[in-house]
Amino acid sequence: MSDNKKKSILLIEDDNIIADILSERLKKAGYAIKVVNNGRLGILAINTKRPDIVLLDMFLPVLDGFGVLEELKKSGFLPKLPVIIISNSGQSIEVERALKMGVRDYLVKLNFNPNDVLKKIKQVL
Repeated sequence: MSDNKKKSILLIEDDNIIADILSERLKKAGYAIKVVNNGRLGILAINTKRPDIVLLDMFLPVLDGFGVLEELKKSGFLPKLPVIIISNSGQSIEVERALKMGVRDYLVKLNFNPNDVLKKIKQVL
C-alpha cells in the first residue's frame, strides 16, 4: 500500500448516531470509512474490501461481535487484521475473551469520545 493511499476503516455498528459521529470524525482525520450495521455485512465487507482496520460493536443484529470474531479467526484474518472493539459492555470476562481472540483493544462506549478512538487507531496502524 502506498503512503498516499488513505487507510481504510470498516465500522461495524448498528447505532446510527454513534456510526455518524465516528465516521465524520474519522473522515475529517483523512481515513476512508465504510459503515455496515450488522455482523454478517461486516464479514462480507472484510472479505471484499480488505480494510486496514475494523471497529466492531459487540451487540449487533444478524451476527454479534463474538460471531464476527469467530469467523475472522476461522478464516485466518485474526490476529493479522487489527480489530478494536467499541461496545456498551465492559464486563471483564467479555474483554478478556475478545483480547484472547486477537483484538487489539477494547473501548467501552460510555468511557470514550471520538478522539479516543482516533488515538487508538493511530496507535494500531
